[in-house]
Amino acid sequence: MAEETKNRLLLQDEIAALGPWFHNMRIRGIETAPDHFLGDYPMVKWRAFKHIVPEDLGGRSVLDIGCNAGFYAQEMKRRNAGRVLGIDSDPHYLRQAKFAAEQAGVEIEFKLMSVYDVAELREKFDLVLFMGVLYHLRHPLLALDLLYEHVVGDEMLFQCMQRGADTVGSLEADYDFSEWEIFDRPDYPKLFFVEHRFADDPTNWFIPNRAGVEALLRSAGFAIKAHPEREVYLLQRGVRPYLDEPTLRVAGSRTKP
Repeated sequence: MAEETKNRLLLQDEIAALGPWFHNMRIRGIETAPDHFLGDYPMVKWRAFKHIVPEDLGGRSVLDIGCNAGFYAQEMKRRNAGRVLGIDSDPHYLRQAKFAAEQAGVEIEFKLMSVYDVAELREKFDLVLFMGVLYHLRHPLLALDLLYEHVVGDEMLFQCMQRGADTVGSLEADYDFSEWEIFDRPDYPKLFFVEHRFADDPTNWFIPNRAGVEALLRSAGFAIKAHPEREVYLLQRGVRPYLDEPTLRVAGSRTKP
């Protein structure tokens, strides 16, 4: 018993040294963020939509973008995913993710990478997870375009913080230049820009309403298969309804006349 207590104390010290944690992981019975301001996060979120992910992924490949400490990546392995790759632009989170995966005895690859660099993977995945990342980006639509073009082979599980109206109105395909009133409607697609901070987080840049989220996703070429929770969508790779050709003309690039 003394040895067991000693090992537990050593593990607690390792977990604390890797803090602070945003994901409340359970590592051999020890919670990494038991006092999270959102509760048992992200488990409390996962419980609301986990039914839309097959209990047996049958070896499908998974890419978890902005994987943080790897909560969702581990859940995919528990559902019999094949190759699982987690990427994040923060080395602090990747250290946590690698440690948590090792302690859980699951084989997950991790890579330090920005969402803007996913083309470097040169691979499409059966399922892409893009959870809680979009509103942290200064270029959200570019990110969605890159995912569509380069890594989403079939489906994407997507989550984004929302504020504003939770309604989606019916819109015309076009409006005259003289139109003003449509923009005052609460259900018109909107992106609220955070110039300074929201929730004391300097990386919160654009917070959409529901209509804005869904319009962004459609514009990038994703079809909504399921909407099980206010912020969560299961998406299918579809067609781009507004574009005749790929739009990834990166700033500074030149095209032939």
